[in-house]
Amino acid sequence: MTIRGVTLRNRIVLSPMLTYAAEAGYVNDWHLVHLGKFALGGCGLVFMESTKVDPGGLTTPRDCGIWKDDFIPGLQRITRFLKQHGAVAGIQLGHSGRKARNSVPWQGRSQLPSPFPDVEDGTDWELVAPSPLPAGPGLEVPRELTIAEIHEMISGWGAAARRAHEAGFDVLEVHGAHGYLIHQFLSPTANQRTDAYGGSLENRMRFAIEVVTEVRRHWPEDKPLFFRVSAVDEDGGTLEETIALSRALRELGVDVIDCSTGGMPRRGERTMPTSGYGYQVPYAEEIRHAADIATMAVGLIIHADQAEAILNEGRADLIAIGRELLHNPNWTFDAADKLGVEQPYNSAPEAYGYWMEKRRGGDVDFLAGLSTRPSTWQAGIDAGGGV
Repeated sequence: MTIRGVTLRNRIVLSPMLTYAAEAGYVNDWHLVHLGKFALGGCGLVFMESTKVDPGGLTTPRDCGIWKDDFIPGLQRITRFLKQHGAVAGIQLGHSGRKARNSVPWQGRSQLPSPFPDVEDGTDWELVAPSPLPAGPGLEVPRELTIAEIHEMISGWGAAARRAHEAGFDVLEVHGAHGYLIHQFLSPTANQRTDAYGGSLENRMRFAIEVVTEVRRHWPEDKPLFFRVSAVDEDGGTLEETIALSRALRELGVDVIDCSTGGMPRRGERTMPTSGYGYQVPYAEEIRHAADIATMAVGLIIHADQAEAILNEGRADLIAIGRELLHNPNWTFDAADKLGVEQPYNSAPEAYGYWMEKRRGGDVDFLAGLSTRPSTWQAGIDAGGGV
């Protein structure tokens, strides 16, 4: 698939997934190995996890950062490796707003005190949001952003896009979902402003639109721009509003809508599905047709034939996979084999593909040898040595 000036070798995408392994915003060997294995495993597009445009927007102290040029060399090391092995390198940019400053999931996601010593030399880690409303019961009330601060933050997104380009990424995604800052502005309950950034849908969309405009201004014209949405959420966010947003984003140069759901604290009755194979695919399908824009489907897409059907039926243009790729980093090659692709391992590194092909067809010479002579370990067992 070719989008603007970038061609993907296939339509399988590693979904951006937080791994909470950065150190004061800096990537390290973990990120190189973690992301590199998905390039080796055949993915067409490999997304760096949500990387924060401002230190105050970190979900946890272990999030990756891109708010200063010092981060660029570490990111370049990753993009070089991904490209060397045939994958397109993508990055998701985010800001957590009122959902910032938490411990990592396996430590309970509890809200941390401020200042916190591991972020920008222990400077104050203040929670900010469109309105002074907490992310949930008993949580800290964030400070409402001023108009000047909103404009400064928008500039920060643009600067982050420039750094992403300099770091060697060829696809950029703006994170506008899952209850984080842009989603907070879009929400009629999280956003209670009475100025140009609150009230009507047009006003609530303004922050997202101005962020995308600034990002596109700093992001090369020949590089694709994605935008992740929560197509619906627990607090009344509707598909109709998301379609309106997607149409507006298309006109601003967004190429693909990444269709997720949820993330806004529940106030009313839950009206959205939260489980089942491909449970978010219907939203990708509806947005694709109603907004006339390419979409990426995500959410419990597990099997090769399931993914292939989504594409063949015109329900989405790209398949984003998360947990299943964590389980099997070579999912792409496995899918090609199961779908009957001739020479499914021909794009694998030689050190992998040679042996994968033998595993697939059976090494006739090796198997014949086993039938005529015992292996070393079998001989040891026969001699009474045990295993």
